[in-house]
Amino acid sequence: MNVLAISGSLRAASLNSALLRTAARIAPPGMRINLYAGVGALPLFNPDLESRVPAPVLALRGEVDRADALLVASPEYARGVTGGIKNALDWLVSHKGFVGKPVALLNAAARAHHAQDALRLTLRTMSATLIEEACVTIALLAANLDEEAMSQCDAVTGPLSEALGAMRAHHAQAPPRSPSFPVR
Repeated sequence: MNVLAISGSLRAASLNSALLRTAARIAPPGMRINLYAGVGALPLFNPDLESRVPAPVLALRGEVDRADALLVASPEYARGVTGGIKNALDWLVSHKGFVGKPVALLNAAARAHHAQDALRLTLRTMSATLIEEACVTIALLAANLDEEAMSQCDAVTGPLSEALGAMRAHHAQAPPRSPSFPVR
């Protein structure tokens, strides 16, 4: 199972990005989690560019097409989602490969529920399939854990493993998706 992990944070020391990398480290056999590193390189969404889609957007869409599911973690800025994650999602709105795509949300801060609610609304509007049993909050703000410590901490790996297990179970039960890109 191929999972594309997308962080809504551009910070080098982002807890959300660290949580996604921790998920990749503890992924069960048969699950590969790749962290998308191009959120900051995406141009601002502009529908006028749809006739000549910029290369970074094509790259994002290609990665989404190849993924069986998405794993999204984003901080909350001013009671909403970050501009980076919103911009990335805006570029996926008209992309056929996103429709019905299974998505799970990770939240690194219990108080960041406004962003999570907004992400859920946006993703449902975009026709994503939210895997609710794989959406978890793991309070990391006051934990002072680096990525290595996260991967060794049961309070992090337990819920994270359950979320990844729920993603795998959903994938195993889902009917095969038709590829939205030419198969070679």
